[in-house]
Amino acid sequence: MSERVTRTKRATDTRAVAPDALPPSATFEFVETSGIELHTLVAGDDADPPVFCLHGFPEFWYGWRSQIAPLVDAGYRVIVPDQRGYNRSDKPDGVDAYTIDAMVADLVGLFDAFGYDSAQVVGHDWGGAVAWQTLVEHPDRIERGVTMNIPHPDVFLQYVAERPSQLRRSWYMFFFQLPKVAEVAWRADDWRGLRWFVDTSNRPDTWDDRTLERYKRAWSRPGAFTGMLNWYRALIQGDSPEPASWTVEPETLLIWGREDPYLHPEMAAASADRCANGRVEPIEDATHWVQHEASARVNDLLVDFLE
Repeated sequence: MSERVTRTKRATDTRAVAPDALPPSATFEFVETSGIELHTLVAGDDADPPVFCLHGFPEFWYGWRSQIAPLVDAGYRVIVPDQRGYNRSDKPDGVDAYTIDAMVADLVGLFDAFGYDSAQVVGHDWGGAVAWQTLVEHPDRIERGVTMNIPHPDVFLQYVAERPSQLRRSWYMFFFQLPKVAEVAWRADDWRGLRWFVDTSNRPDTWDDRTLERYKRAWSRPGAFTGMLNWYRALIQGDSPEPASWTVEPETLLIWGREDPYLHPEMAAASADRCANGRVEPIEDATHWVQHEASARVNDLLVDFLE
């Protein structure tokens, strides 16, 4: 356990963001972990087994709004942080503050802050990358892991290096390396660039105007968009961690929307092969934003697997 951990319940207006989606038990806390504070939703009974849900780019806790109540109803305590750099969480300066090792430390610190030696973890996109890395480096801290539309880190590096088609699909990661240029270009004209990015990668009804307005408020918080982009900058500019073994020991479920325009679907099976006990559940008509577009199916898979 960490020597000093802090959880502070401070009033925020975030409950108003999704009053119809959140269970009555939902509260928001600012939780200290690895030297920063993460704004965190907590729902369910304290005595229930914990499930941590980690969002990706360009979302925040709200990206799990369709999963929170069903998981609570299934008997889990659901803990959903805004990850560092996002929405109401701290946004430390500098690219070095956004390495994957820093994100893993945040998650392990959250476990400690809530008093858990281990927990189950669900991650989408970058949240899935944090889950993968924690599964590899701290297998004793994760009981089961679920990743959604994000490959095992070694598989991703292999595909980028060996498959030009995957390199082309990852074009935005390289555009994000341009300091200030990416920030200015994508937030201009009421976030036209970022709205185009999400609108062209999902089904037409995935994010309505009301949802996009909520996301734009999160993106517009001071320092947020630079913090969000720094995840990508640290990935390319920083040193990639090299664990002693890339094999994932805890039981792992890969949920994969097969219409993802960013990632080769073959990476799902290749990632499962890196797991001692892994399986893939493809969802044929879903894109990268699988937990939004196929929420009922995703929820059924989660409840079945986590039990």
